[in-house]
Amino acid sequence: MLLAEVVAASAAVSATRSRKAKVAAFAEVLARAGEAEVATVTAYLAGSLRQRRTGLGWRSLASPPTPADEPTLEVLEVHEAFATIAAMSGPGSQAARAAAVDALLSRATADEQAWLRGVVTGAVRQGALDALVQEGVAAAAGLPLAAVRRAAMMAGSTTAVATAAMTGGEAALAEFRLAVGRPVLPMLASSAPDLPAALARAGAGAPVAVDAKLDGIRIQVHRSGDDVLVATRSLDDITDRLPEVVEAVRALPVDRVVLDGEALLLDGAGRPRPFQETASRTATQHAPGAAPGLHVTPYFFDVLHLDGRDLVDSPGSERAAALEALVPADHRVARVVTADEAEAQAFVDEVLTAGHEGVVVKNLDAPYDAGRRGAAWVKVKPVHTLDLVVLAVEWGSGRREGWLSNIHLGARDPQSETGFVMLGKTFKGMTDAMLAWQTERFLGLETSRAGHVVHVAPVQVVEIALDGLQRSTRYPGGLALRFARVVRYRDDKTADEADTIETVRALGGG
Repeated sequence: MLLAEVVAASAAVSATRSRKAKVAAFAEVLARAGEAEVATVTAYLAGSLRQRRTGLGWRSLASPPTPADEPTLEVLEVHEAFATIAAMSGPGSQAARAAAVDALLSRATADEQAWLRGVVTGAVRQGALDALVQEGVAAAAGLPLAAVRRAAMMAGSTTAVATAAMTGGEAALAEFRLAVGRPVLPMLASSAPDLPAALARAGAGAPVAVDAKLDGIRIQVHRSGDDVLVATRSLDDITDRLPEVVEAVRALPVDRVVLDGEALLLDGAGRPRPFQETASRTATQHAPGAAPGLHVTPYFFDVLHLDGRDLVDSPGSERAAALEALVPADHRVARVVTADEAEAQAFVDEVLTAGHEGVVVKNLDAPYDAGRRGAAWVKVKPVHTLDLVVLAVEWGSGRREGWLSNIHLGARDPQSETGFVMLGKTFKGMTDAMLAWQTERFLGLETSRAGHVVHVAPVQVVEIALDGLQRSTRYPGGLALRFARVVRYRDDKTADEADTIETVRALGGG
């Protein structure tokens, strides 16, 4: 299959707001793909490469050679080219990588070059999330969407199950079950502005579990005998970086288990250290600048498998009982089960006093809905936060001269031609280390400049705390952030997982 067919489908999807039309465009291309091409075509339709890292940035493709007049690039050729580039390392690799990129782009048409620049940085803006690609796979294969979704959740990606769906049907998809040692997409929580709203959404008057929301990194831990795997929210293997977690899970009286939880640094009084310290400590096994003498402590809040018994389809109450029987209290997330708002609020107050960021209210009848964000889990934070995307950055002045400082913030907007709508700017909450990091990061994502403003590919997610929203005619979304400040950069989230303008409006009550 020619790459041009995928690029044309991406353009067609970008040009329509119709969900049905987007799915039809995906399905049409997938139906034409050969068996060996399905996985790559699926990834490309979702706007991503199959390689997790290539060593390439926006700058690597910023000055392409003269484009080809006619499309000749095959999808598998492109995949193999990126695989070769990703494997390059050592002396001379930078020059070799540049030569390989030039050779690839020289065979690409102008449209293909633009698409390749976007897919390398995750900036393919076509108003389509992975969920729509799953619908396309289901339509092309003539299968129930629920079967495709469940298999993708258990496999950790849509790409991993697309070939099975197209060649083996529903029976092949059924083979994708929870497997100890293979991380699954984590269940996610929706947001509520306050505790009463969360209780109404998750419990509707019935008893709920109210969990402390820890400001650490999400971990999923798989153990089989003495073998332990620790994975992040994005399914990256960080086992070697967290020996404390491995030790804690090996100490449990169990042979095979899958646990969901958080890992964070605590000080001597048991209070959480700033998230940046936890992130630094878990970025590498011996991260420079990590707090000395402190250990990463795991806290678990769910169990998905226990000694041969899968629990993902079991109600939350059953999973909670299994967790309590297995994991000692000093490695469990603090929890209260109640239907009483006053009791829940008292627990929230305790959690906040302990230095944590809020709570998650959980429906005790709900199964573990891997990879989904719904009403079964609802998070509440006293400080409003949004995951937004950086659209541009301004050069600083005064003490910040020479650094990229003020960031332009956007929410996802499927109705916008660019896929994003700007909500404001901020330079607050940035440490010197963060300023140095973001200067290097955003220069690598630069697409153009206008005066002191550097426009960047919209791929970097940043968590922003704010005191509220106000109506504004200055920004096209009609809203502006009040007292916005940076909490952290979210490298575990893609731009397609950032908050939408609808979420922002709901936060403001509009």
